[in-house]
Amino acid sequence: MSKYFRKIVGEKCYLSPVNPEDFEEYTEWLNDPEIYENLQVQPSIISLYKEKDILEKMAKSNDTVFAIVDLKENKLIGNCGLHNVDSINQTATLGIFIGDKEYLSKGYGTEAIKLLLNYGFRFLNLQNIMLEVFSYNKRAIKSYKKAGFKEIGVRRKAKFFKNERFDILFMDILKEEFLNLKGES
Repeated sequence: MSKYFRKIVGEKCYLSPVNPEDFEEYTEWLNDPEIYENLQVQPSIISLYKEKDILEKMAKSNDTVFAIVDLKENKLIGNCGLHNVDSINQTATLGIFIGDKEYLSKGYGTEAIKLLLNYGFRFLNLQNIMLEVFSYNKRAIKSYKKAGFKEIGVRRKAKFFKNERFDILFMDILKEEFLNLKGES
């Protein structure tokens, strides 16, 4: 069993540094069409060895990537991170997925997003965090809005999925907006 570290703790889950030993769970999730069709990655076959290599590189890099772990069960349920962190302009791009389908639509993703935003704004001193989401991913859009994200743009018909064209939505949140949601200034 993997060992996790309670780096950032919420009520339902906590964020821990990525553990490369979790490569089997990640490989299962990333080969599941219900999971990967919502991710900003090209559909491809992910082997155990390829995923282990990816996780090892993540664990060694300076990227801000975390495992999402159920607080009560101490069980890995997904992954989130801040990518393309620009410390001069104080910006980053957020990415998240819940891989364990038992945890979908139960508030874990929204809480993980809020924990990650808090980390990005308070500890990394970011001012703007943005993300991209496919217009058909209604569950994610709802979660992002709950966390305080606002739609800032659309790339029209830029996603080809199941023989149809969909938009890619761009959303962001500013530090002061996040702090206002928490009742702080």
